[in-house]
Amino acid sequence: MSPELISILVLVVVFVIATTRSVNMGALAFAAAFAVGELVADLDADGIFAGFPGDLFVVLVGVTYLFAIARANGTTDWLVHASIRLVRGRVALIPWVMFAITGALTAIGAVSPAAVAIVAPIALSFAARYGISPLLMGAMVVHGAQGGGFSPISIYGTIVNGIVEREHLPGNEVFLFLASLIVNLVIAGVMFVLFGGLKLWAQGAVPLDEATGAGGAPDKRDAPDDGTGAAPSPGAGTSSGAAPGGGTGPATATAVATRTETPGTTRLTPARIATLTALVALVVAVLAFDLDAGLTSITLAVILSAAWPEDSRKAVGQIAWSTVLLICGVLTYVGVLEEIGTIKWAGEGVGGIGVPLLAAVLLCYIGAIVSAFASSVGIMGALIPLAVPFLAQGEIGAVGMVAALAVSATVVDVSPFSTNGALVLAAAPDVDRERFFRQLMIYGGIVVAVVPAVVWLVLVVPGFG
Repeated sequence: MSPELISILVLVVVFVIATTRSVNMGALAFAAAFAVGELVADLDADGIFAGFPGDLFVVLVGVTYLFAIARANGTTDWLVHASIRLVRGRVALIPWVMFAITGALTAIGAVSPAAVAIVAPIALSFAARYGISPLLMGAMVVHGAQGGGFSPISIYGTIVNGIVEREHLPGNEVFLFLASLIVNLVIAGVMFVLFGGLKLWAQGAVPLDEATGAGGAPDKRDAPDDGTGAAPSPGAGTSSGAAPGGGTGPATATAVATRTETPGTTRLTPARIATLTALVALVVAVLAFDLDAGLTSITLAVILSAAWPEDSRKAVGQIAWSTVLLICGVLTYVGVLEEIGTIKWAGEGVGGIGVPLLAAVLLCYIGAIVSAFASSVGIMGALIPLAVPFLAQGEIGAVGMVAALAVSATVVDVSPFSTNGALVLAAAPDVDRERFFRQLMIYGGIVVAVVPAVVWLVLVVPGFG
């Protein structure tokens, strides 16, 4: 058996174990990099670590550290309640507010499950209170998170753009961001129409004190800090436990489903004002001055930590360490694949199908199907490099193909087997969880079946890039 085939089979085993045994895919990938590098490729430790993505490590730690401080001092809660007041309590606009909030949170650097964990309990409580379909509200939250998930300073955006740059592919950060935003916005619009959104206009507006919780808001809660997940048991009233999803340990779904009220959340404190200023400064520094997002966010986080050390102590434990481990492990293994020559070998095999467009749509479906059960981040980290030789032939536009792969691998996070879908299921009060689980599973299956073909048709067939 050739070294290339062995390394591919090991990668498949990594995905299978991560999906079925709730083991962090990154940890598995590090072990696989060591085993394949030493036993198959005859690489030493330096050769194995050559693929370690140090720049992405800094970005992941820095951005999630800054956002964890924002969550610890209540800045994110303030943003949620301020947004509800902005629409003056109009029920029909609440799902769109939730879409916009989660999109804004992921766009400025929140890990997608963290943004969903913050917003979903509030959104699903509103759904129960005002007769909004929980499937509609959950979909709005998840698609909002993915809609903002590929901004140039977001976690997903920096990961994909970093891979594109490292693989010397043509890239367009704005195109990637807009592609994901538009696809998720369209899906959200379809869901809004199909699941009673138009009827909500007849409900008018609710009192502002009621809509914003009358000065109270949820306590800070523990939330998953990575892109992998544990799905709730469909029959449980308040679910927790591990399930397929690239596994990082037990889920914290129970924590996000339990909410208490504390005073002062709608108030702007000095810490919150400083945090809002820091978030704006991060956006300006990265977009206007082209500064490194990771180093900038760490610097801002350190400044906030020095001023308010108690928030910093809480925030350090909420850095997305599982996501850091996942992406660094997967990309280190991909580096070993490059050393062996597997990347070129696999790409030539895909290109050897003879029909480039067929190969492209197959890659999109592979990304969507696997990501519905495993890690979106891990899938993107593996699929894009594997497609490099195929894209190098020039018959398929690299910009459109990368965008199609990225969207296909993330839009399916509505699946109840993913972290985001699990959080939505766990946060929904007063619902038949078995029925809601089936709804999410059916909806996730429809997304897997339809969206890859649509994004392939819109983004790949025209030949963008």
